[in-house]
Amino acid sequence: MKNKLKTLNVLFIILFSSILFESVYAEDPILISISSDLDQVIFDGKWTHVYEWKQSSYNRLVFDDGNEIHLRTGHQDNFIYVHINFASDTNIEKGSDSAIICFDTKNDKTMIPQSDDYCFSTTLDTKNSFTYRGNNNPSIDDSFDIIPNDKNFVGVGTTSDKYDRYSKVPHTSYEFRIPLDVLGRSDNYGFYVSVYDGDSQNHYSWPYEIKNQTSFSSPNQWGDLVSPDKSLPEFNLLVMFSLIFSLMAVSIIITKLNVFKINTFRY
Repeated sequence: MKNKLKTLNVLFIILFSSILFESVYAEDPILISISSDLDQVIFDGKWTHVYEWKQSSYNRLVFDDGNEIHLRTGHQDNFIYVHINFASDTNIEKGSDSAIICFDTKNDKTMIPQSDDYCFSTTLDTKNSFTYRGNNNPSIDDSFDIIPNDKNFVGVGTTSDKYDRYSKVPHTSYEFRIPLDVLGRSDNYGFYVSVYDGDSQNHYSWPYEIKNQTSFSSPNQWGDLVSPDKSLPEFNLLVMFSLIFSLMAVSIIITKLNVFKINTFRY
């Protein structure tokens, strides 16, 4: 009987480890914070003053070649706000440098972009800002259609100036305001960020494992944008329910074995 219990414990450990494997080795999520003053942002593509994006979440993205992005995210009322500060891109290429952010609104991580997948792009110092929606085309280069911009969408890029929080050397900088009327409300989106450096002709993307040389990538490669205001970011619902089910199943099996042991000794 002891050997059976030991075997069950080993099986449980293996099962528990396999459930958590994806969470342990996946890219850490971007945590987005709620704000009370992002509606005061002046959308000119840069830090207009030193306090403008201060009340937002901060992530520093550092790449293998030393390039770095300072990413600010926040949400307020009916919008998600994103600031991409490409501090190391000091070779300004107006009309070529660009940024794109994408959201998987169901976070179902499909390989082929679906109608619940949206991307938003802007090009440095131009009026070229676009909204894209997945169209179920298996070719990633043709997997998003341009759709009309929502009237409240903002995407703008420009060169930083003296008020920049991270570097006084002029560099590329991008600001976005994404309407939740487009995305729908969720506390866990699939999320992807990519900037294009027109001088080096390289894309710098998060999650880091995406090594693409195009603006778009498959949603199954995207990371997570999590709002801890509603739920814990450590476990998604599938993992949580799987863990609960596994604990219940092991508990029932052990209980039945103990009852069997008692009855065996009784008779």
